[in-house]
Amino acid sequence: MSDVFDLVVVGAGSGGVAASRRAAAHGARVLIVEADRVGGTCVIRGCVPKKLMMYAAGFGQAFEDARAYGWTGSTGSFEMHRWADAKAIEIQRLEGIYRKMLTDSGVELALGRARLLGSGAVAVGDRTVQARRVLIATGGAPAHDALPGLSAAMTSNEVLDLRDVPASLLVVGGGYIAVEFASILAGLGAKVTLAFRDTWPLRGFDNDLRQRLAVALQARGIALAGGVALMALEREATGFALHRQDGSVLRAAAALNATGRTPNTQGLGLADAGVQLDARGAIAVDADSRTSAPGLWAIGDVTHRMNLTPVAIAEGRAFADTEFGRRPNRVDHRTVASAVFTDPPIATVGLSEADAARLGPVDIFESDFRPMKTAFAGGAAHTYMKLVVDGLNDRVLGVHMIGADAPEIVQSLAVALTCGATKRNFDRTVAVHPTAAEEFVLMREPIRRHAKAPPVVA
Repeated sequence: MSDVFDLVVVGAGSGGVAASRRAAAHGARVLIVEADRVGGTCVIRGCVPKKLMMYAAGFGQAFEDARAYGWTGSTGSFEMHRWADAKAIEIQRLEGIYRKMLTDSGVELALGRARLLGSGAVAVGDRTVQARRVLIATGGAPAHDALPGLSAAMTSNEVLDLRDVPASLLVVGGGYIAVEFASILAGLGAKVTLAFRDTWPLRGFDNDLRQRLAVALQARGIALAGGVALMALEREATGFALHRQDGSVLRAAAALNATGRTPNTQGLGLADAGVQLDARGAIAVDADSRTSAPGLWAIGDVTHRMNLTPVAIAEGRAFADTEFGRRPNRVDHRTVASAVFTDPPIATVGLSEADAARLGPVDIFESDFRPMKTAFAGGAAHTYMKLVVDGLNDRVLGVHMIGADAPEIVQSLAVALTCGATKRNFDRTVAVHPTAAEEFVLMREPIRRHAKAPPVVA
């Protein structure tokens, strides 16, 4: 069989698989190359196993709540090795599904490391193939360069393979990976300390969500060590020591490096192929995912535009539709919803209050309450919701929530935001009662208004 393809995709993660299958559906002859397991970060060592671990952690609180609802004997102890074995079986099953999807779509799979040779040539081990188009979808990996000593700590890869819950855990970082695993491991019984430089975790999210998450994490027993620069992580005989700029030292039996991720660009031959990288080391692309080199495109985390699995999938399909389906398509990154699977979870779509206020007059609507389920059990946890509304045309610019079921609720509201819904559309919607989601259509008066924020003077 000829080694000339219409498309070679480098990386069989969610974005690469979606792009290859869509291109094949349009009639292209496609080869996809993978150096590790099919399914990529999300399926193998990211979103899927992380959420399975989150479900495991959630049963502890469920047992507590059950007693308030009349259940007796609803206690248990967590055995992480049993979870790990079941998780491994499930991930293997999902990888098999991904492989079958490629086969059923007519996409050829080649296992090995790819290297660009220029002029459409790609080396895969000892094999060299020719492609009219090459799509790079190699994703990202945990970064180790934020401070000295991080390479000795676990990353999000290794923490998902734990077979025992550490007695104490030091989580280094304040982003979504850091707060998710801090929340999950605390729910499984570890004594967790979360160390980060900023005042609150989750920089870049709406400030009201950040503050409330900090309170919620502390209520779950997580020690927050924020507001101080981090200097170095040191391996000790009994665990790890994190040295901070103020001279303080944080210690724990285990450490998790959650300081961010870096694009997987090493060893691909990008420089030889003429592919430019941006200041962060990601592949620079235009709105159609084209790189600086002819015949080469890139999608997903390796471009560092918006590092979310559904975004990589959407970018991959848009590329395939544009290049092979004669249906030009682009991904609008402005209305992409995202979730943080802490306890309680966060979900958000659109502009934060601060970002919207910088653009023009803004009305802010809020609801803060104890959900029925929590209140009945005597819990103190709150749900908080916010709508950010354009003060000129009434369009909803942002939806933010922290509380039970936030990801499911905001996913639905993202449709409304994408369609340009106004606050009046929300007001005219009849509530479903009793639900938490109904609060989004019952906010009548703004809590505060912002005039356009003055420009920042350097």
